[in-house]
Amino acid sequence: MNSSAHADEGRRHRHSRVRSWLTGIVAVLAVLGLLVTGYGVAVEPRLFLDEERIQARIPGLGPGWEGAEVMVFSDLQVGMWWDNTGMIERVVETTVAADPEAVLLPGDFVYRSEADLDERVQDVTRLLDPLTGAGIPVYAVMGNHDYAVGAVEELTTAFEEHGIEVLANEAVPVPGAAPGPGLFMVGIGPSSVGKAAPQEAFDGVPEAAPRLVMMHDPTTFPELPAGAAPMAVAGHTHCGQIAVPLLSRWSYLGLTEEEEIVADGFAPPDYGAEGNEMFVTCGIGFSLAPVRINAPPQLLTIELHRA
Repeated sequence: MNSSAHADEGRRHRHSRVRSWLTGIVAVLAVLGLLVTGYGVAVEPRLFLDEERIQARIPGLGPGWEGAEVMVFSDLQVGMWWDNTGMIERVVETTVAADPEAVLLPGDFVYRSEADLDERVQDVTRLLDPLTGAGIPVYAVMGNHDYAVGAVEELTTAFEEHGIEVLANEAVPVPGAAPGPGLFMVGIGPSSVGKAAPQEAFDGVPEAAPRLVMMHDPTTFPELPAGAAPMAVAGHTHCGQIAVPLLSRWSYLGLTEEEEIVADGFAPPDYGAEGNEMFVTCGIGFSLAPVRINAPPQLLTIELHRA
């Protein structure tokens, strides 16, 4: 065999090895992709619940409210294909067992689906009924999906019939046996569909009265007057839903949002007016696809303390 033939055979062997390596790499990546997808669809959102606890210092809070707990969960998205009703039931059961002073629901109760809207609203109220059945005061605001599917009126009527108070840019005192100044709950509509009116919401709060603020969209937070929201909670973001560990910017939400948004946890000090604080909760359901990776469903407990 001459040198040219040897060279051709060598090239064929090298090309064959390269093809084998590439085929192996593609196969490994495909298997890893399937494993990650399976985890994100069937494991993390269905089995893992992040039970987050934070403390809030509220100016003017009466001594009887010291150490009281308020629980928060958002973004149920009932009606999406393969929604997360099993986790909603678990969250509601956990909340009832904890017996908090109040429960806050920051919107997005339904998702567009083929089913009749009445049926979806009934599903939501059925899932939430154990809260009011246990005598826990429950407050809700609507989210952008609730407006998008035209469910706001039906949800509001159904919630009120089932003992859930819907706050549409308004504030109400929280009933309770605790002595001292009463706690006000402030609810603000979703800014992403033009329904946020913060000033209107705060008009119902006496000056210097202790309050918690609930909104669906975190982007509403910078609009709040200084000192008006010593503790605010929001949902909407699903904490990115698919997030790269240690790189919060590299999430589905971070790569698709055009404006700055706080997707997870406490807002940085320079986001919002002085004297205000916000925590963004991850919610329970999904948007676009039933998957969560490094963004598990979350149940938030706020422990109240006097400032």
